[in-house]
Amino acid sequence: MDDEGVQLQYAPNSICFGCGPANDQGLKINSVRIENGLSLEFLPDQHHQAFPGMINGGIIGTLLDCHGNWTAAVALMDAQGLAEPPCTVTASYTVQLRRPTPLGAVLHVTSQVKELSDDRAEIELLLEAGGKVCATGSGLFVAVKEGHPAYHRWS
Repeated sequence: MDDEGVQLQYAPNSICFGCGPANDQGLKINSVRIENGLSLEFLPDQHHQAFPGMINGGIIGTLLDCHGNWTAAVALMDAQGLAEPPCTVTASYTVQLRRPTPLGAVLHVTSQVKELSDDRAEIELLLEAGGKVCATGSGLFVAVKEGHPAYHRWS
């Protein structure tokens, strides 16, 4: 598995809170390719807690949202034979918090492409800590065209 994630490869100047390498206060997720999706490892900090020892649900949602969005962008890029991913945005996503997510454990997030069309992808998401499923989710991510505020945001 390549250690340099797709965020650094394709959007090193992105300021997104969840996935932007250029956001010094963000999560800076590092998603790498796996078969039919992406994988990431994330070690939460103390300030990501909701209550002592447990990670905030909003942080979990951000991890899944950004990771899913990148999964869609990479899948669309690969399917269309593009040199770089199209700029995608979240149309919808859901998160099911299955159990408290502990501080101090590396979080493993994986994604799989469920369905792919010309300009959108449905993605399934899984977050585990210590070998236990802590959250699951799914999302619909859509490539945007010129004129959309997010177009070329990764440049």
